[in-house]
Amino acid sequence: MTTKRILIVDDEESIKLLYDRMFRREISSEQYELYFSLSGEDALEKIKNDAIKDITLVISDINMPGLSGFELLKELKEFKPDLPIFMSSAYTDQDRQNLAMELGALEYITKPVDFALLKEKIKKIYSI
Repeated sequence: MTTKRILIVDDEESIKLLYDRMFRREISSEQYELYFSLSGEDALEKIKNDAIKDITLVISDINMPGLSGFELLKELKEFKPDLPIFMSSAYTDQDRQNLAMELGALEYITKPVDFALLKEKIKKIYSI
């Protein structure tokens, strides 16, 4: 099985530690490699410049300074229309969820993240 490369985009630096801890088994078994960007601009640059080879999933926060998650989603869907993207937010209102789906998000993850559910959603897209 090839290692799946996942880019997490969130302006909160603590997210890296949380994801690394919650996915430690998958990382140690080389099932997943996690990469992180603290801004939409950084994520877009990494993807457009192919800094992360063969990225297979993006999980992006919505509310970030600069390029928002929604703006990143639009840009990525134009550049890589087949790249699966999950949007993440503490806001649970239906309007945001609908907008995320209309813009091409595959899933909408609410914070605090239910990591068991997130792992199931990830497995589903990889058919693991």
